[in-house]
Amino acid sequence: MSERDDFGRARGSQGGGYGETRPVDPLAETRVAGAGYGGAPAPAAPPDRRPRRIIDAARLWSGGVLAGVVAAGVAVVGLLIARGVLDIPVLIERKGHLVNASMVWYAVVAFLAGIVATGLLHALLAAAPQPYRFFGWIVGLATAIAVIVPFTTGAKLSSQVAVALINLAIGLCIGSIVSSIGRSAARPPSTISTNG
Repeated sequence: MSERDDFGRARGSQGGGYGETRPVDPLAETRVAGAGYGGAPAPAAPPDRRPRRIIDAARLWSGGVLAGVVAAGVAVVGLLIARGVLDIPVLIERKGHLVNASMVWYAVVAFLAGIVATGLLHALLAAAPQPYRFFGWIVGLATAIAVIVPFTTGAKLSSQVAVALINLAIGLCIGSIVSSIGRSAARPPSTISTNG
């Protein structure tokens, strides 16, 4: 008659002589079966469906509009300094011809650039893993293009430099203001108070 363990089960024989027995670990079945009840696997933890960050859209866009207004002001000041103080014509190329840049046109383009930058940052905050790094690179490349383009025209060097500096000032203004507004308008979910 075979020996029985603490649970009343027959102890298995070891591959040796007749009647040889070996100790049985009562927890062996539990470890083999898994951590769930009745041998079922333990349920997986539910995925974290929280958003990466909470975006205050009203704060972001109101700041973006103000950034566009400031950029338009920078354009106006740049044109006044170039034309009124330094007596340098600010020329841009349209349809292959050099024309004087209108102050209203420059201000409107600078304002729209601020709005576009705000929309770009909003999209990056909602989807990109490192939104501010991507935003900085995109705005930096766009500003570099705006600075280089005047030197591809047939205007005098003084006019090319004036337009490049105005574009650089507008790009730096938009990039710095919109980025700082985005940091104040977006925060991770962990910073939200759970107290009613």
